[in-house]
Amino acid sequence: MSELIEGLPDAVSIRCLARVPFYLHPKLELVSHSWRAAIHSPELFNARHEIGSSQDLLCVCAYDPENLWQLYDPLRDLWITLPVLPSKITHLAHFGAVSTAGKLFIIGGGSGGVDPLTGDQDGCFATDEVWSYDPVLRHWATRASMLVPRSMFACCVLNGKIIVAGGFTTCRKSISHAEIYDPDNDVWTPMPDLHRTHNSACSGVVIEGKVHVLHKDMSTVQVLDNAGQGWTVEEFEWLQGPMAVVQGALYVISHGLIKQDKEVRKVLDSASEFRRRFGFAMIGLGDELYVIGGLIGPDRMSDIQPLSDVDVLTLGSERPTWRRAASMTRCQGTILGCTVLRI
Repeated sequence: MSELIEGLPDAVSIRCLARVPFYLHPKLELVSHSWRAAIHSPELFNARHEIGSSQDLLCVCAYDPENLWQLYDPLRDLWITLPVLPSKITHLAHFGAVSTAGKLFIIGGGSGGVDPLTGDQDGCFATDEVWSYDPVLRHWATRASMLVPRSMFACCVLNGKIIVAGGFTTCRKSISHAEIYDPDNDVWTPMPDLHRTHNSACSGVVIEGKVHVLHKDMSTVQVLDNAGQGWTVEEFEWLQGPMAVVQGALYVISHGLIKQDKEVRKVLDSASEFRRRFGFAMIGLGDELYVIGGLIGPDRMSDIQPLSDVDVLTLGSERPTWRRAASMTRCQGTILGCTVLRI
């Protein structure tokens, strides 16, 4: 790169370009070869963080269409479509989706794909494959495989590293194995096993700097200690239902929107409109709670319908209020993965 902007040192020009919103980057790279190189450079990514112009984008993948991800820009209420995930597994599902080090990571999972001619599934229930999407270079890349193939497992980011635990491995066998991934060195390392394994899917949330692993229909929670050296089993009366963490507090939809903070529960608002909606994602971004996609029905008047709707609950005021954001432009139906990416 040399003299990106006439009369300015390149270091200054990079900081100018870093102020341009992410959704306009494809247009910037059309200006010249040097601008294209700048847009795809680590220097621009670092400059965005230095000057405070980084953005938090939602990353969403739904059952339809196959292996396609979209990014949502909440400041401009628009959706950006990514290149199709180049996995050989059709309709990859039950994977872990997280972001760290400025990249989106898709971890493990299995196939929900069905051969339209025979009705057979692809036969890949759990995989060890790991993919990352670089929003600077705008392409997918394979990363080091997990030590154990798994699907329907807990997956979280703690201190910049990815922790996976539990779930099912090949032959639908439940496992207690846990491992941790260092994105800087592209290395997976074993961790202490969970104390308990259950024949049910599990999920993970980070609350107060600790990883919590929850199994469906179980009241016990396994918590990773601060040193990351082992798990403890705690009895929590967790409510069943879709959940998300917003600014350190846990929210659950269960016959209404519930705030749950350890032993304290507070009903914030009605969620009656979601009683017929299932398969949706719920995630926190800033001080807002997003409910994305899913299916609705059936009822007397209609069959099950895939949704691309996005409903947002603003929690920062005394009276939380719902609003409708822009619908997904390509994805619809059951949400397979959802996370927040900072770019």
